[in-house]
Amino acid sequence: MGVAADPESGFCRQHVAVRDAGAGRWVLRRSPLPRTHGTDGVSADLLALGPGRALITDGGGDRPEKAWFTRDGGRSWRAVDRRTVGRVPEIPADAVLTTDCAEPAGAGPDECARRRLVVVSPEGGRRRALVREPLLGANPGPAAQPEPDGSWWVSGVDPLSGRAAVAVSRDGGRSWTVSRLPSTATTPGRGIAVVVGRDAVYAAELGELTGGGPAKNPLRALHRSLDGGRTWERTWTTGPEAEPRSLLGVPVPGPGGRVEIAGERGGYVSRDGGRRFTLLDTGASFVRRTPLGLLREGSRCGYELTADGVRWSEFRLACEGSES
Repeated sequence: MGVAADPESGFCRQHVAVRDAGAGRWVLRRSPLPRTHGTDGVSADLLALGPGRALITDGGGDRPEKAWFTRDGGRSWRAVDRRTVGRVPEIPADAVLTTDCAEPAGAGPDECARRRLVVVSPEGGRRRALVREPLLGANPGPAAQPEPDGSWWVSGVDPLSGRAAVAVSRDGGRSWTVSRLPSTATTPGRGIAVVVGRDAVYAAELGELTGGGPAKNPLRALHRSLDGGRTWERTWTTGPEAEPRSLLGVPVPGPGGRVEIAGERGGYVSRDGGRRFTLLDTGASFVRRTPLGLLREGSRCGYELTADGVRWSEFRLACEGSES
């Protein structure tokens, strides 16, 4: 999504950047979000739900939250009810996995006692609860997209020990397998970012650090699995000085034990599964999973994609006044 200022009115016009199948470049199309004053913050979320389909959710601010769905690449939008209605036995192709508050129903983040897994449908953007959930405590944290091998991952805590744990489903959410991470932390964390590479699965454990200076988006530890997540080895434990001490998004796995970490102070690479890291000349960036691969976002409108964790293809996402 992009925001462009209207110098005459002082308001900002909201856009979405769209690249149609077979098109040579990105184009800007008007979004359904209301205009905001140039000094106001914008809180909105865009979910891609397959070819031509997407959902925009307005964070609302002082307004009630609203959502709009498109099935024609942003040429038209229709309002969608944001409430979770009904249940589904599995996660369909192109759907997004998220959560909402189950107890008390509809409560905000600060008042929610228990969250549940919710599927955002690619057919119309409606939300439905997933029938089967892994036992991971009251606040499961799902990855929105499946990994390249089709697996879905959710993080949380082992109910018996209270330690960090993850669950994987290889049948679209019909069943789950839970495994505990070899974490040394005894206090609640901020979630776990899981990513599947060609040779290994990595789970980055986030949470406040002990010792050293404060870190934004702190990385507690990096865990590696060589058997698809059945067993784990902790290869990196963050100390008071050695970097990386933070993580922006998810790790970037490569072949032969290679893994990259995008941190607040720059990028770092390990060639031994996360035991030792060296600084990369990439600057600060944010990495997320997309259906096309891992996406690295650097400067405004500048992006890179990788499918193997080594080779990156650069492109610029359409913003007013910039080339695609």
